Amino acid sequence: MDDESFFSINRLVEFGMGVAIAQQMVKTMNESMTTMHIPGAMNQVQSPSPQFYYVIINGLQAGPFTEQDLARLITDQKIDKSTYIWKPGMFNWEIAERLPEILKIVALTPPPLPKNL
Repeated sequence: MDDESFFSINRLVEFGMGVAIAQQMVKTMNESMTTMHIPGAMNQVQSPSPQFYYVIINGLQAGPFTEQDLARLITDQKIDKSTYIWKPGMFNWEIAERLPEILKIVALTPPPLPKNL
């Protein structure tokens, strides 16, 4: 066999090196993608830890509540967009309409049933 043949030792070494480099690139890209966080993409690789919220209802602090609890309180009309909410990590209480995660809950919560049903 001559050196230009695909089955020559030089070509096989080149091919093997190319495969090894490609595998390293794939490994690096996979590691980068698993640690990457794109804000707002809703594609978190790690499962988020449960978030707890505290609310002011009738002038009194209540909670902790999960997101499901907040959805129930919204449906029961016990809290609304002007309700003050706090979660660990926040400096101060904030009204619900200023918190994107609460607006998401509101958007995903069905409205109360009509009274004439």
